[in-house]
Amino acid sequence: MQIKDIKPKTGSIDIVGEIVDKSNVREFEKFGKQGKVCTAKIKDDTGEVSLTLWNNEADNISVGDKIHLTNGWAGEWQGEIQLSAGKFGKIEVTEKSGKKQESSEETTIEEEEI
Repeated sequence: MQIKDIKPKTGSIDIVGEIVDKSNVREFEKFGKQGKVCTAKIKDDTGEVSLTLWNNEADNISVGDKIHLTNGWAGEWQGEIQLSAGKFGKIEVTEKSGKKQESSEETTIEEEEI
């Protein structure tokens, strides 16, 4: 599926794209449980759409990452389509932004960030 084809109130969304923007992660408490949430923008060749990231997703996904959303859900908030993994979906990072799993490259990136 491509971003241009996403309609609100649609499930079983399978999409691949790149995270091009991400808001600050905020913490909340609901029903006595702590959680985290933020909004990101995902882009493919056909457009951009908002993607809500919850808890570990919010911590582990960064701008520049390429992701694969499977069995996602498209909702609508204030006239804007918003994707999320929902209860049954999954977001997999297929490629980290410039960060490789090899320790020597991670050290270089950490030093550059300082």
